[in-house]
Amino acid sequence: MRARLARQEDLGLTRAEFSVLARLSTPAKIQGFLDALPANFEIGGQTCLPVREVLRQRRAHCIEGAMLAACALWVHGEPPLLMDLQAERDYDHVVALFRRGSCWGAISKTNPPLLRWRDPVYRTLRELAMSYLHEYANDRNQKTLRTYSRPFDLRGFDPKLWVTGRKNCWEVGEAVDEIRHFRLVTKRQARALRLRDALERKAGALLEHRPPRRR
Repeated sequence: MRARLARQEDLGLTRAEFSVLARLSTPAKIQGFLDALPANFEIGGQTCLPVREVLRQRRAHCIEGAMLAACALWVHGEPPLLMDLQAERDYDHVVALFRRGSCWGAISKTNPPLLRWRDPVYRTLRELAMSYLHEYANDRNQKTLRTYSRPFDLRGFDPKLWVTGRKNCWEVGEAVDEIRHFRLVTKRQARALRLRDALERKAGALLEHRPPRRR
């Protein structure tokens, strides 16, 4: 369904579910909603929750938050686009893309503070992706971001899969991972990247939501 604007009946959401997305009328409001959602720590196993399940369970990790953000953008007449950031010796990250004029911005769900929202000031997707390079680091304090994807349009998938599905929508994650990616740094540049210093490590250790205690 390539409709410019997603209606309630197009998405298959209830009136209450749709009203949540309808209230998120700007990218900034969408980001605020995601920030307030508790992090999905996947205590019971790995997940890729569709939008309805994120709203029901009130939790999300990066791709789950990105899909909800993209859906909310679509409700307000903007294309539901994702961008995949691939890392080496680290986890990948997925953000929702939006444009203001000729510039790109990103909506991002993360528990630490460093890989979050990006204002729509980046002239290219490469510029936007590069803005994450310095802060994107693993537990060994290595900067790990290596590639970024072209925009991935969720309108290529049936909303029954990624919006109202009852099961994990692994197909979206696999498809985003498989589309064309572009290298941000050469192998020589990657080897020369400086490790995070002590203050950067301290900042990277901050969390908005604490994981539940395991029993």
